[in-house]
Amino acid sequence: MDLTARHPRTGELLSTVKFMVQTLAAAGELQRDLQRELTYDGLRAAEAKGSKGGRRPAIKAAKAVAVRAAYLDGRSIAALAREHGVSRGAVRTAVADLLPEHTASVPENTPALELPVTLDMPGRVADFLRTAELDDVERAALDQGVTVRRGQGYTLRVTAVPAVHHRLLARCQPLDGAAAIPAQRKARREYVNRVNALGVETP
Repeated sequence: MDLTARHPRTGELLSTVKFMVQTLAAAGELQRDLQRELTYDGLRAAEAKGSKGGRRPAIKAAKAVAVRAAYLDGRSIAALAREHGVSRGAVRTAVADLLPEHTASVPENTPALELPVTLDMPGRVADFLRTAELDDVERAALDQGVTVRRGQGYTLRVTAVPAVHHRLLARCQPLDGAAAIPAQRKARREYVNRVNALGVETP
């Protein structure tokens, strides 16, 4: 179809041409929106499993231990960069918490700051917790969760610090008992795995 075809008398684009252009534009916008939504869902699923996005460090975890030990022994950042064939910035990243400007700014015995983490809570777990006795912080985290439909069920996307996730997990302990149905026990096991991926021992 010629998308530039015009009416011979009025000079306006043909109605069929307008329809095709609008349809193609709507299809392109739908494709873009779907791609964005799928990307966000994939990132959140990776975060829920404990995966970290971003660029991988130039110094792998196994080698970073040796680099940190050498730095504590007095080796300079420049020497370590030459020895391991990486940039000075990569070495500084590996020893960031050991640098003088970092250690000087953090008072002794200061507890580590917990940052909020988003986890997908199975719908059966969320349904149980809504009827359970929760404190104000736990209730607020649950109420502010975002419902995501999954087929016939759903998950509740909850954002809270790791300690609150662990407290919510402890509240749904009855779902692992004999009185619970298999689907509830399965949902709790899924939630246990997601909370454990935070790297803190489950209470």
